[in-house]
Amino acid sequence: MQQANCTTIGVFDSGVGGLSVLQHIRRQLPNARLVYVADSGHVPYGDKSPEYIIQRSQVITQFLIEQGAQAIVIACNTATAAAAATLRSRYQLPIIGMEPAVKPAVAATKSGVVGVLATVGTLASARFAALLEKYAGNVEIVTQGCPGLVEQVEKGELHSTFTRELLQRYTTPLLEKGADTLILGCTHYPFLEQALREVVGENIALIDTGAAVARELKRRVNNELSGIAGMHLAQAAFYSSGEVEVASRIMSALWGEPVEAAFLQV
Repeated sequence: MQQANCTTIGVFDSGVGGLSVLQHIRRQLPNARLVYVADSGHVPYGDKSPEYIIQRSQVITQFLIEQGAQAIVIACNTATAAAAATLRSRYQLPIIGMEPAVKPAVAATKSGVVGVLATVGTLASARFAALLEKYAGNVEIVTQGCPGLVEQVEKGELHSTFTRELLQRYTTPLLEKGADTLILGCTHYPFLEQALREVVGENIALIDTGAAVARELKRRVNNELSGIAGMHLAQAAFYSSGEVEVASRIMSALWGEPVEAAFLQV
């Protein structure tokens, strides 16, 4: 049941990766009620068509609104690229999306080369092309699709040998081209930061956009809604379209608190 005088924020991703964004939202808006949907029954989005992702995004957004959401965060770069415009045209509430952090990465690089780790869907999107056109300037942007990384996070295999092999495979070409800054262009990837550090070392800057998205959400919520009431840590509800026992176990490990996910029947 929705708490009185408490703003409800709906957040969704193709799977559990969006929990990295949810953590930032909890820090920025500790008194907001959070409803999180992991569409793990349809993960990954990176190899799905835009039409498929739009359809799933509409279904999940409608579900979150039915749960009382007054603002929606698309905690997925691929879903943002495919579906944000459609959702904003259909719904009147604030809808905050993700995008690879090209602007801050360009500002951070000293070598003049920035690497982007992302899903194939994100890299192929018009939205990503527009970001490069707007912010890259004289900086060389080298991109790397990362099939398999999302699935490793979904399985909770953050430090396995295979995960490390994938990270080595995907980062080596970027580092060989001189990249000193890597954009984590998928919300799953921040959970791999420790393993990634072991592969690339301490001198490579790693940049994700979760904190910036949470700050933008806070600004929009404070400006457009009635504000956050109460002085307590509000509740969070979790849903998954995949196997809920597996989802609960993985979410608990990533969220840092016990999670009992309910099955999303849409």
